[in-house]
Amino acid sequence: MQKQPITKEGRIRLGEELHDLKMNQRPKTVEEIDIARSHGDLKENAEYHAAREKLRFIESRMAELAEIYDNSKEVDPSKFTHDRVMFGSTVTLEDLDNEEELTYTIVGTYESNPDKGLISILSPLAKGLLGKSEEEEVTIQLPGGEKTFEILNICYKDIKL
Repeated sequence: MQKQPITKEGRIRLGEELHDLKMNQRPKTVEEIDIARSHGDLKENAEYHAAREKLRFIESRMAELAEIYDNSKEVDPSKFTHDRVMFGSTVTLEDLDNEEELTYTIVGTYESNPDKGLISILSPLAKGLLGKSEEEEVTIQLPGGEKTFEILNICYKDIKL
């Protein structure tokens, strides 16, 4: 399996979240389970069942983050020229259907946050843009249908997660 790129900041945040789950949230939840268990009958003990569910979620999230961490490779996009769209590029596009201008930065899957303009390198839009140049028109199949964009600008900007 090819390792997915992640920025230094993204890798640090990933490690911090994993550490918090392991060292703080999980032990606290295990303690909550022990306290709820001491209240007696477990069949109708809502606190116990809620804490068990919370623990399952925490352990699932820890496994997910560990897998992402193990399958990611830290990449410094500031070292690239960004003459073509690549990991870490901030791309300004014009939607040729409605002349709307859009700006996205291509990041790793863990770092993506479309509301902040950060899109995963594995998203259909990013995949369609990778390797393209400024002033190039590109038609991309998106979940909502086919869209045509003109690439107005490609550059590197510090990524704020």
